[in-house]
Amino acid sequence: MSSTQTPANAETAAGGQINPPENKFTSWLSHLLADLGKNGIFLALLAVILFFTVVTDGILLRPQNISNLIVQNGYILVLAIGMVMIIIAGHIDLSVGSVAAFVGACSGVFAVSWGLPWWLAIIMSLAIGALVGMWQGFWIAYVGIPAFIVTLAGMLIFRGLALVVLGNANIGSFPTEYRALGNGFLNNVFGDLDLDPLTLIVAAIAVVALIVQQFRTRSGRAKYGQDVEPIVWFVAKLALITIAIGFFAYALASYKGIPVTLIVLAVLVLIYGIIMNRSVFGRHVYAIGGNRHAAELSGIKTRKTDFLLFVNMGVLAALAGLIFTARLNLAGPKAGDGFELEAISAAFIGGAAVQGGVGTIGGAIIGGLIIGVLNNGMSILGLGIEWQQAVKGLVLLLAVAFDVFNKRRSGGK
Repeated sequence: MSSTQTPANAETAAGGQINPPENKFTSWLSHLLADLGKNGIFLALLAVILFFTVVTDGILLRPQNISNLIVQNGYILVLAIGMVMIIIAGHIDLSVGSVAAFVGACSGVFAVSWGLPWWLAIIMSLAIGALVGMWQGFWIAYVGIPAFIVTLAGMLIFRGLALVVLGNANIGSFPTEYRALGNGFLNNVFGDLDLDPLTLIVAAIAVVALIVQQFRTRSGRAKYGQDVEPIVWFVAKLALITIAIGFFAYALASYKGIPVTLIVLAVLVLIYGIIMNRSVFGRHVYAIGGNRHAAELSGIKTRKTDFLLFVNMGVLAALAGLIFTARLNLAGPKAGDGFELEAISAAFIGGAAVQGGVGTIGGAIIGGLIIGVLNNGMSILGLGIEWQQAVKGLVLLLAVAFDVFNKRRSGGK
């Protein structure tokens, strides 16, 4: 008699139970729920957009408002990129608003008072931001003073220096090329048309690149035997993303074209996404935030990494200051007020963990967009600044509470 088991008698070896074949619908549903859990912040953005679209009778989604969402919040999104990296490593930076104001004031002196070429003024301003980052990074990384204390001191120091540079006065107006950083648009390359063709072409290229990248990722996972989502859900997600990009591009094309600020943001997201996801430095940042002591024992140079993080934050704060100054065409003493709170809120709303070790560049951008939609939507409704601040504070509290709830549910402490 053969010792090979048949399907009929396999149940005795399995303890009297037969494992039924996997149901396709159950598999599809599990992938759907898993994706919804991972992309909850994106769904929150869609919910906020939908809510304000309804209550504003569609005004929120007019082409001008969609363009303004990027132009008016570009500096916050730039800060959010650097801030989420700082938070992932387990630190915080309270000085970014003051640094942005200080660098904006310096750029006003360079470009207006001294009459330097606009490009040289921008380069010198970014260099000052790097020096500021080095100053703060030294005290944090090599002296060992907590980032909260160092950047709190920096908030006061660089706010004072901004007032010194400006002499408690405003500086303007800036060269046209400089102003394009905050108010410029890439359009009319093919002539003055109702719909800007360049914007639509760029969007089409972006969609094709996204689809190719997603299919390559899926095939790579399947090649190595990893679990992949059902093809129906995979294609449905790509279709939804394509529709969203198409709508966004159509709105920009029917207004003024691609904002220069959006180009800057796209480049930064691409670069920093690669750094955080595919570079040794990015892995070190996550490791330090997850467990600093273990990272040190594994050979990671935690001090050097912390130092570079704050140098990077200084450069991005300088860039945010340049964008804000260019948008207003003015360097003023009140610039940068509250920027640090907006950037920190964007990072936490976007899924960064208070304890560090968790967060993404994309999540921080979406968190910043949620804040931008809240600002635009409440402004359209005519709500006062007091209610706007209260609502944004409540959203931040709920986002962090949701993060804490998820950690407790998953057994984290």
